[in-house]
Amino acid sequence: MNFLDKYDNIKNIRFNSFEETLKLSFKRGLKTIVETGTARGKTKFFFIKKYNWKDGMSTPMFAEYAKFIKGKLHTCDISAENIDNARKFTSNFSNYIEFYIQDSLIFLREFSLPIDLLYLDSLDGHNPTAASNHQLKEAQIAVKKLHDKSLILLDDKGSKTNLSINFFKENNFRIIYETKHQVLLSK
Repeated sequence: MNFLDKYDNIKNIRFNSFEETLKLSFKRGLKTIVETGTARGKTKFFFIKKYNWKDGMSTPMFAEYAKFIKGKLHTCDISAENIDNARKFTSNFSNYIEFYIQDSLIFLREFSLPIDLLYLDSLDGHNPTAASNHQLKEAQIAVKKLHDKSLILLDDKGSKTNLSINFFKENNFRIIYETKHQVLLSK
């Protein structure tokens, strides 16, 4: 998975957990990736695309991984602008990614496939109570679509994950990797 090297940037503070997640996904043969909260990148001067390393670059990494394994990334964001920006950064992987402009709760409810890798990163964590409640609702919907090999990566540990970690633990998932910013769970 040499393609990951280009995402190993000092500003990508979430790189280690993404790398661990994708390596484990590859070992498990996971192909259906679901992401809530699309990485939006930045556009400078109306046309120059630039990575926003602070975002963690989840969407481009997941899209490139999907191409690498002939899988599919399903990414959802409530903002059409965020989706449009993400499309610009993933145009080389368009056959391996589906975009959804939708509330993540509706998207997860309507998503009909088993989920191999679930990445929960919707709703900014500026209001930890609202963000934690929202991520818990996402977890409660998605847990029915997970299986014994599924991986769950939760972003913004300590602001969005305050309720969802315990929920997943109560549903027989355990923390298998953890950083300052993210938590990876599995059965």
